[in-house]
Amino acid sequence: MAVQEEVRGRLRRAENEHDAKILLAVESGSRAWGFASPNSDYDARFIYVNKPDWYLSVGLEELRDVIEYPIIDDMDINGWDLRKALRLFWKSNPGFVEWVQSPIIYEHTGSFHERAKELLPLVYSIESGIYHYRSMAKTNYRGYLQTPNVPLKKYFYVLRPLLSVRWLEQFKTPAPIEFDTLRTVIEGEPEFQRALDDLLITKRSSPEMGLSPQIIPIQKFIERELNRLELIKPTRSERKEVEGLLSELFRSVLKETW
Repeated sequence: MAVQEEVRGRLRRAENEHDAKILLAVESGSRAWGFASPNSDYDARFIYVNKPDWYLSVGLEELRDVIEYPIIDDMDINGWDLRKALRLFWKSNPGFVEWVQSPIIYEHTGSFHERAKELLPLVYSIESGIYHYRSMAKTNYRGYLQTPNVPLKKYFYVLRPLLSVRWLEQFKTPAPIEFDTLRTVIEGEPEFQRALDDLLITKRSSPEMGLSPQIIPIQKFIERELNRLELIKPTRSERKEVEGLLSELFRSVLKETW
């Protein structure tokens, strides 16, 4: 409760400093994913709307459309303007998609959050999601997990996107943000599951995991999945034109807020 009150206090200051209204504020990162360490940062993310006149300008460059603050007291707080957020939504931006689905909501105002979730199945591109998560898994694997001793927490930065790809393949819907829900796409593989259970216990209870020898069952699963994904080409799905839906949401939120 103390953390939530502190986050809300900082959100109010952001509104006052920037003369804006916050529509949605959530937790992202490891706390929302469900494998935070005791000393993990709080990663609060928000979407805000400026006054209507802010969007009406003949300037050659658009005004700054993000609000960012330095990390203070383990709290990382920043946000996107509504128009920026909806443009990224149009492109199936994974950050926006995960914020909208976060299980930890600090606050939400008006109808924006519910309407964005309703549009999610229409706007989100499964193909784009598969390419994104496959690239994320590959990059983190190559960067951290190819030496005899590896940073254990990096396993999650490979496993989460790999399981997200499986979810997209199986259910054709945006992958959930919670790791325990994503795990349901794995059937069998008891050795891998036991190793993953042990890793989760360690991650959730240890302030710092550090370097350790590779966990062989997890390593084999990752390498097998990466090899499989190299051989597939995601199916291109026909997505209906959604710009009108997003523009209507933008206009209605402006009208509703101000």
